[in-house]
Amino acid sequence: MAKITLDNLAHSYLPNPKSEDDFALKELNHDWVDGEAYALLGASGCGKSTLLNIISGLLHPSQGRILFDDKDVTQAPTAERNIAQVFQFPVVYDTMTVRDNLAFPLRNRGADPRYIEARVNQIAAMIGMEAELGRKARGLTADAKQKISLGRGMVREDVNALLFDEPLTVIDPHMKWELRTQLKSLHHEFGHTMIYVTHDQTEALTFADKVVVMHDGRVVQIGTPQELFQRPAHTFVGYFIGSPGMNLLEAEVSGRTARVGNVSVDLGADYAPLKGRVQLGIRPEFMTLSTDGTGLPARVRRVEDVGRHKIVRLEVMGRDMALIAPEGDEIAADAAHVQLRPEAINVYADDWRVPAKGEVA
Repeated sequence: MAKITLDNLAHSYLPNPKSEDDFALKELNHDWVDGEAYALLGASGCGKSTLLNIISGLLHPSQGRILFDDKDVTQAPTAERNIAQVFQFPVVYDTMTVRDNLAFPLRNRGADPRYIEARVNQIAAMIGMEAELGRKARGLTADAKQKISLGRGMVREDVNALLFDEPLTVIDPHMKWELRTQLKSLHHEFGHTMIYVTHDQTEALTFADKVVVMHDGRVVQIGTPQELFQRPAHTFVGYFIGSPGMNLLEAEVSGRTARVGNVSVDLGADYAPLKGRVQLGIRPEFMTLSTDGTGLPARVRRVEDVGRHKIVRLEVMGRDMALIAPEGDEIAADAAHVQLRPEAINVYADDWRVPAKGEVA
């Protein structure tokens, strides 16, 4: 296992980048703790795979360094970094049996045959392929081959890091849940540093100790699932995490009061004067419909019953918003206002969250 340090790291696919916009991966300076499980989460094209390939050595950065346990490995080839990587689409040896595919990384390093057999059987049980150990990989389904790829990535216990690049894309939904659970169990048992690339927030939030949210080539927040939900550091995090995502309202903020149109909103905390585009962010879970005329004027457009709760689609001050109501709630026909819980409001200036006065970071 290893601590991974990104030092002034950036990358452009252009030969002579002239501005920040020319960089697919904008400057990063982060320490990723030895033994933790991280998920790189973001939309397609945000730089997740670029960063993963730099860490693995498949791609050389345009600037900066990458260090494993404070040792500079920027120029080191993949083979010398002692990592295991599992790609989006299965990479297996078709002419080998499932057993030989799983055993290959261990045999290649001269491990004891008895250890190889025990370890292969253990991994086969984890990926649900004990019955197929004697079968050739050729002819297996795509999801079975991807399970072999996952198993081969996990079979070594001595790696600096395990890297997963959207590894469950071709796996059926039921098996996805099982394999995510197994990966988390493996992490708890052996303490590998794991980095898992995905665009699926459910995968990221159920797998990782810390989620690294990327947007437009930069890391906008690193935090626990709870931190990302309660205090999104950037409006993109609020939008991308949660279903539905965070609602945003244009506002003017003065002290502990915001003005949204001609309506005053209590912020529950005091804020310094703000510059730039100011917005209030509120999760759908922390809004309630009102029939007593207090709150922001709202119009119910439709109600979606999703079983566990209801999603109420609203028009609030000319903007589309969503509210989550308990499954048993009746949506009043005369509900014409919506109230926001002050302690759950986040304030943003030019898309970045602004802490309240006295707030502990």
